[in-house]
Amino acid sequence: MRKKILAVAIAVGLFAGTASPQEGNVVYDPTNYHNALLRYFQLQQHLIQLQQTYALALEMARNLQNMPARYRAQFSVWRNGTALDTFGNTAAWIAAVNTGAVGAGYQQATTQLHPYEPDYLASMDPVELSRVQSQYASVELADGANSTAMASIGSIREDAPNLQAQLANLENDSLSGDPELNTEVSVLNKINASSVMTLRSLQDTNKLLASLLEIQTILAKQQRESTANAINTDIARRATAAANITEVTGTLAGSLQNFRMP
Repeated sequence: MRKKILAVAIAVGLFAGTASPQEGNVVYDPTNYHNALLRYFQLQQHLIQLQQTYALALEMARNLQNMPARYRAQFSVWRNGTALDTFGNTAAWIAAVNTGAVGAGYQQATTQLHPYEPDYLASMDPVELSRVQSQYASVELADGANSTAMASIGSIREDAPNLQAQLANLENDSLSGDPELNTEVSVLNKINASSVMTLRSLQDTNKLLASLLEIQTILAKQQRESTANAINTDIARRATAAANITEVTGTLAGSLQNFRMP
């Protein structure tokens, strides 16, 4: 009923605008009447679209009820390294793997590598000297890789409580029903924060993987050294075996020829 009254009012207004000021009669203009109805129909369609958009916005802004009970999950807590310290040489190691400050912790818990005396090195032939230097390098490289791995583990453990607190904040904000925390900008900010945390976690994972790969590379080097030393020993044995056999055979032949029965 109100729509019909509005249409009639619009039409009357348009008709009044076309009346002759001299005669006071209303002049019917079909074109104006058609345009007025068309504009009224367009206004109706805009109103319907606005109502649909508003209803959709209300639906999209509706929060799930009791989200913490529905989605909050408990995860394992980071544990620091522990060990007995019977001889007083493990406490610094434990401190290193829990804080990242290696210091003397690694050296105190490992067998010390003593240096060769210069006279011993000078008395070695080139092959033996190369073997000794390679084995010595393997131990030094292993010490360096192990120290780096300890530093990575310790720094990750030391930062774990702060990271867990930030994750808890992100979880609480994500599960909150507060309208200020669920605006479009707030949701995008939480998504960005989550992405940054994920990237930092991946970076820590890559550090640990790099340390493991470095240690595996050194172990492969040590295995190669053992195999190469065995091969080189076999080659040297075969190279000297022929000369030794020739010398023994020649000496035996000469002894037999010079042998005389009394």
